[in-house]
Amino acid sequence: MEGFGLIVVITLGVLFVIFATAKLKLHPFLSLLIAAFGLGIAAGLPLPDVVEAVNSGFGNLMGGIGLVIVFGTIIGVILEKSGAALRMAEVVLRLVGERRPQLAMSVIGSIVSIPVFCDSGYVILSSLKKALARRAKVTVASMAIALSTGLFATHTLVPPTPGPIAAAGNIGAEDYLGTIILIGIVVAIPTIIAGYLWAMKAGTNIHIEGEDDHSFDYNAIVNEFGAMPSALKSFAPIVVPILLIGFSSVITFAGWQGPVFDLFLFLGAPAVALLIGLLAAFLLMPKYDEETLTEWVGTGIKEAAPILLITGAGGAFGSVITATPVAQFIEGVAANEAFAGAIFVFIPFLIAAALKTAQGSSTAALVITSSLVAPLLGELGIEGALPLALVVMAVGAGAMVVSHVNDSYFWVVKEFSGMSVTQAYKAQTTGTLIQGATAIFVTFALWLIFV
Repeated sequence: MEGFGLIVVITLGVLFVIFATAKLKLHPFLSLLIAAFGLGIAAGLPLPDVVEAVNSGFGNLMGGIGLVIVFGTIIGVILEKSGAALRMAEVVLRLVGERRPQLAMSVIGSIVSIPVFCDSGYVILSSLKKALARRAKVTVASMAIALSTGLFATHTLVPPTPGPIAAAGNIGAEDYLGTIILIGIVVAIPTIIAGYLWAMKAGTNIHIEGEDDHSFDYNAIVNEFGAMPSALKSFAPIVVPILLIGFSSVITFAGWQGPVFDLFLFLGAPAVALLIGLLAAFLLMPKYDEETLTEWVGTGIKEAAPILLITGAGGAFGSVITATPVAQFIEGVAANEAFAGAIFVFIPFLIAAALKTAQGSSTAALVITSSLVAPLLGELGIEGALPLALVVMAVGAGAMVVSHVNDSYFWVVKEFSGMSVTQAYKAQTTGTLIQGATAIFVTFALWLIFV
């Protein structure tokens, strides 16, 4: 099968994934795998080639980013259970100041969500958010929106969060993680600010029933956790890997050579850098026994498993697409100037936004969209660290639009803030729409300026 008929088959494959996950409630892993096999067979590939494409796509992606995802999720669990996430929140609060509690919550959320999933991060910081709202005499809703949007921005844009890492792996940019982290931070900052401004505008007018509850006391919540690790130990598992990966990217870009630089290139390899971050996280453990060394680590591995499977299945889906004659059709599309240049970033954005809105999972939207656009990149001449990083940003921006009732994060924010569904639509759903729009226009501007 060739040409337009092949595009129809690929489109049907994507629609099947959306229908199976959103309506049939089938796990995205199975949805993607079934779609991969179905697409290969419907496209007329020889059956052995279909099996080879699925196996190689799954295995190659796991070989590139599998360990990074596992190490990152274990770090997140240790930060959560050791109290380090709360310590980081306390440090940021001191730096930003209690006179700007919403801004503090936005910054706290954006930092915590780099290694910790946004759902978990919101739950961890929920009681702190309510206590600060009462202490600062501001509405709980404004604090809730500030926290949720801060968490959401880095969750979809900044590695080593699994979604952006998976997207980078799918488009062949796993060697440019340092650049992706840097660009992710650049795009995330105005996105976080947009969420904060929305929290100040909308949140101050939303009053939640029972928000005057006096059971939330800031000092009591902090003391309740007991002895927390130091600020240096708390930030190290996040900061050290990012610095190592970033310095490795600088060495590669500058072309520096020598034994010392070779050592830092080794230390800056994503799997090694995250392993060092994991070792730093071990210093946060209050004791070394079966509970911490087995149960905490085991929890991290369990949380990583579905992400690994979805990511691998997305790689298989993308590999099957690449194995079809779609490249020849794409060459014709690539010749159309309408899709050339900076305008291209809106294609992955719209695809990811459609997937996110339809099936709810930002991670799944990142994985599937990056698999779909990967074959386009080579034909359009999009290669190198910065262009590929901006493609990841475009996908991440789309994966924000929008969080509503089919998204587990929507319900976490609603339930732990006490908002009604209507209030959550106004606060969370509109907030994520504003953030996604901000992120894509920043990405578009960066492309115009630097690419």
